[in-house]
Amino acid sequence: MSRALFWLAAIGCCIPLLPVPEKVLAFVAPCALILGIALALSVGNPYPNQSKKVSKVLLQAAVVLLGFSMDLQKVVDAGRSGLVFALVSISSVFLLGWIIQKLLKVRPLTSLLVSTGTAICGGSAIAAMSSVMEAPQEDVSVAVGTVFLLNGLALVLFPPLGHLLHMTPDQFGTWSGIAIHDVSSVVGAATSFGGGAIQTAVAVKLSRVLYLVPITILAAYLRSRNSDKASSTAAPLPWFIALFLLASIVSTYVAPIHALGPTVKLVATAGFALSLFLIGGGISKNTLRSVGFRPLIQGIVLWLFISLIALVAVLQL
Repeated sequence: MSRALFWLAAIGCCIPLLPVPEKVLAFVAPCALILGIALALSVGNPYPNQSKKVSKVLLQAAVVLLGFSMDLQKVVDAGRSGLVFALVSISSVFLLGWIIQKLLKVRPLTSLLVSTGTAICGGSAIAAMSSVMEAPQEDVSVAVGTVFLLNGLALVLFPPLGHLLHMTPDQFGTWSGIAIHDVSSVVGAATSFGGGAIQTAVAVKLSRVLYLVPITILAAYLRSRNSDKASSTAAPLPWFIALFLLASIVSTYVAPIHALGPTVKLVATAGFALSLFLIGGGISKNTLRSVGFRPLIQGIVLWLFISLIALVAVLQL
């Protein structure tokens, strides 16, 4: 029974490969995570060891495939105009996240993942950072769950707020690209707002995705330095980040590959959803209890912080 339910749910994670609306895609990943946790806590995961190994590979592959949806020229153009703000806002989120982690005694890895997801690009950033840091499944699950919960709220709240504040499409696109965590949710919110906001929103969000490269490399370096010198196991190099950057370059300058970008993005979304389902399937009541509710508080504070400073910044444009 548990095996049949497991395989049925895993197949359901491939919904992004079907012709479904963009708004639906924004909820596939969080639903997959919740489904995995629900099955694990009810009937159990029949493949616990295999799930852990496969989920790690899928997460890394999804990050690499995301690179094929990027046009580096547009991303660089969008990022150049807001370079200083991006650096300040990303650094501020990590600093505030560290302060909250100390005050609330959040598990360090969970706190790092929540901060990374908030500062850069939601679940994709968490996937990259968790692979570099070899984070336990409970940390990844709670961080992703926190980020996607706030993604859902932003998807509903941001478009009417944008209209209420009489924002232009460029203003809303910039705001949502900075303040909404995940790329798919940014697309959904900008589509709901209308007026061509989606072009600015995607360019701004993907320009922040590029910060995955230096941040994950820095994390790998610091982890290597702080590892037990008596241990012969070195921190893994984030090779998949190099492949992500290579995929972005190939997609930008090889026209036939660039044309496949939307299709590859759907494959990446399905792979990401399946990996989150497998991560959720490795959760137990004890692991969730050990993490607690504090990461959610951290996530809310960080999200409100980045949303407000981004709103003030774009309204000055």
